[in-house]
Amino acid sequence: MTFNTATHVIHNRNARGRTQIGWLDSYHTFSFGGFYDPSRMGFRSLRVINDDRVAPGAGFATHGHKDMEIFTYVLEGALEHKDSLGNGSVIRPGEAQIMSAGTGILHSEFNHSQIEPVHFLQVWILPNEQRLQPRYDQKAFPIEERRGNLRLIASKDGRDGAVKVFQDVDLYTSVLEAGDVVNYHLLSDRYGWLQIAQGEVKLNGEELKAGDGVQMNGEEQLEISADVGAELLLFDLG
Repeated sequence: MTFNTATHVIHNRNARGRTQIGWLDSYHTFSFGGFYDPSRMGFRSLRVINDDRVAPGAGFATHGHKDMEIFTYVLEGALEHKDSLGNGSVIRPGEAQIMSAGTGILHSEFNHSQIEPVHFLQVWILPNEQRLQPRYDQKAFPIEERRGNLRLIASKDGRDGAVKVFQDVDLYTSVLEAGDVVNYHLLSDRYGWLQIAQGEVKLNGEELKAGDGVQMNGEEQLEISADVGAELLLFDLG
């Protein structure tokens, strides 16, 4: 179900697809796996936004990708990454991980903990070039830079310490506490997507909860406020 306003479209969290198996509970904003909705094939260069929870010690065994920018953002817990480039790392809250699949890459993602679950968002972005050289990058962004502030964490030029993504995308994150307000001006020749990762916010007075996504087509002045805690991702898209 979607709700239209004068300036944007709200994609309700309850309309997402879901994959629920023993070790994985995953919600799909756009068509993915066994969930197919021809009206939900992505938005602009965004192709996948999956909200994943993985049980302790479990995860995605080695598998391959091509020609996709794959971005991972951990909300709770820790995710262990290995790939065919020889990278091995652990991704924790506040870190941005980007992987260009390009001509082909194999990787695995497992819950690093044998005790606690891990909760993360995985985003697939269509690249602006095909057959790129596969690559991996990961950077940490301290909570002080994200609390009550929109912090750029991924962009096409890698400015301000963001990870680089091969697409015309600026990706911001913010952690809001009760009473916090952030503002953003989306330009007339741009598109936006706001993903509520955790908690609750108000976008220009409209209430949104974790899992909701908001599609924006053209110029809009955004005021995002919180009465309780929240965490969000804001995409500024070409």
